[in-house]
Amino acid sequence: MTRYNTLLLDRSAWDLVLDSSGNIAMASPAYSLAQDVASAVQLFAGELYYDTSKGVPYFTKILGQLPPTSLIQSLLQAAALTVPGVVKAKVIINSFTARGVTGQVQFVDEARVSNVANF
Repeated sequence: MTRYNTLLLDRSAWDLVLDSSGNIAMASPAYSLAQDVASAVQLFAGELYYDTSKGVPYFTKILGQLPPTSLIQSLLQAAALTVPGVVKAKVIINSFTARGVTGQVQFVDEARVSNVANF
């Protein structure tokens, strides 16, 4: 199974975290894929400077549009499936208001291990 190194991000600030030695902390393999999925669904289209083809088209298809929930689910699912190692993804919307969407991505990795990333 392919595993990539992922920098550990603070869950509330979504910023880098230091380990006990003062170095930038790395996410454990068990958590890194969930964090990568969460990052993928939060990425705005065109925002990733080295690959502007990635990301969710928030500005053009979601924000200010009041799209159907099914469209949001399909766009986030597609983003989750771009993460190396993710073979299946299902998006569940918990709350959809005029100012925000919350939910989770339930996904399965190459080893057939299920996990969840909240957004």
